[in-house]
Amino acid sequence: MDAVITWLQTAPLWQAALALLGENAVILLLAVAGGEWLAWIFRHRRVAPLAHPLKRIEVWTTVSTVLTNTITTIVGLHLWRAGVIRFRDDVGVWAWIDVVVLLLIMDIAMYVLHRVAHHPWIYGWLHRLHHEFDRPRPLTLFILHPLENLSFGMLWLLTISLYNASWLGMSIYLMLNVLFGTIGHLGVEPFPVWWGRIPVLRYVGGSTFHARHHQDVSCNFGFYTLLWDRLFGTLRRDYFESIGVLPQWVTGEVPGIQELNGSSSSRASSEE
Repeated sequence: MDAVITWLQTAPLWQAALALLGENAVILLLAVAGGEWLAWIFRHRRVAPLAHPLKRIEVWTTVSTVLTNTITTIVGLHLWRAGVIRFRDDVGVWAWIDVVVLLLIMDIAMYVLHRVAHHPWIYGWLHRLHHEFDRPRPLTLFILHPLENLSFGMLWLLTISLYNASWLGMSIYLMLNVLFGTIGHLGVEPFPVWWGRIPVLRYVGGSTFHARHHQDVSCNFGFYTLLWDRLFGTLRRDYFESIGVLPQWVTGEVPGIQELNGSSSSRASSEE
């Protein structure tokens, strides 16, 4: 790791930019491949209707997202080289506390930013693109307007500019960020039904949680947890009862899904 840090600190910008572009491309491939594998493994527990055939706009928007993620990373590299962003090199308990702190800070910050993105003055030209795909699949995670994606990236850079986290804590957070985003767009629920009955775990957002947001844009704005939705009254009331299934209010609007929903419901009941 020391060698990587030294190289990033001294490499010509164009070389670092190419390396960061490759890193973001690999993250995309791993997220989509891993997400599709999970979607196949848990295909009997659909929480969203099957996605439509892939559209060209999804491909081009994904390319745009990889590029804007790379821009964010390059800006972060510049800020780090300039001393604006600093990080610790410890790997002990405080590094793991950093993970929790970063998750909570970013969770509330992204909740607020997400609510702002749904304001009528902003939603139509910025956030609607993501919601055009109300049948999420792993690739949907990367279907974002470039300005929206950059705003999330700048929020992350602001956070680590103000909070002196460890290299390990930031790295683990970023991995969890991709993992949560991928799970949220699987279209199936990998978490078991009993997950919603455990006092602490029930507040961790799963695939059902974010699928409901794609189906009802007035609720479930959180990313990693349900905490802020519970606090501000934006958690959909039937969320806990619908974990791991396609509820009737969704299937009733999508012809041909009722049979699948019945199969999913019966399996979920047997798992309880």
